[in-house]
Amino acid sequence: MPYRRPPAVQARLDARRETVLEAAVGLLSREGYAGCSVAAIAAAAGISTGSVYQSFAGKSELAAAVFRTLVAREVEAVTGAAAGPGGAAARTAAAVETFAVRALQAPRRAFALLAEPVDPAVDTERLVFRRAFRDVFAGLIADGVAAGELPPQAPELTAAALVGAVAEALVGPLADGDAAPADVVPALITFTQRALGGHVVADA
Repeated sequence: MPYRRPPAVQARLDARRETVLEAAVGLLSREGYAGCSVAAIAAAAGISTGSVYQSFAGKSELAAAVFRTLVAREVEAVTGAAAGPGGAAARTAAAVETFAVRALQAPRRAFALLAEPVDPAVDTERLVFRRAFRDVFAGLIADGVAAGELPPQAPELTAAALVGAVAEALVGPLADGDAAPADVVPALITFTQRALGGHVVADA
């Protein structure tokens, strides 16, 4: 029969793992992956380096867990925007706006998630990250095509291209760290509407 830790012991281990994870999330948001050494994470969490390794098998596992935690928050925000009012094109534009605004308001964190060179385990997670956003957009596009709002197209292909284009367009401003949402977001919304084949709404 496999050994099972007593509930109290497991609860302490789970709490310590969460403490390590949140400390790493905070460091990454401020300094990117370059500032997330195990020693720095341990210091931020108020524990020993050895205790970090008791919660995570290694730095690769920790880096991937941090990435998943942050991306889950971004996907939740974009999914919420996609569920708002309006037609498919409007909701897709709202999702893109939400993604871009959140990225530009936290450029160090967003650059780490999108493009910072890091462990191969994180590169693998980045593929999952892009697919999650693709699926949100693909659902909207499919709804728009079915309703006759958008011209016939392959929803997943358009969505994947849109995710890639938006991410690539943001990398430069994020790397510079000085771009305001007002400088970038309107152009991304116009691009999104054109990419979908919908009507571009001009500013009043």
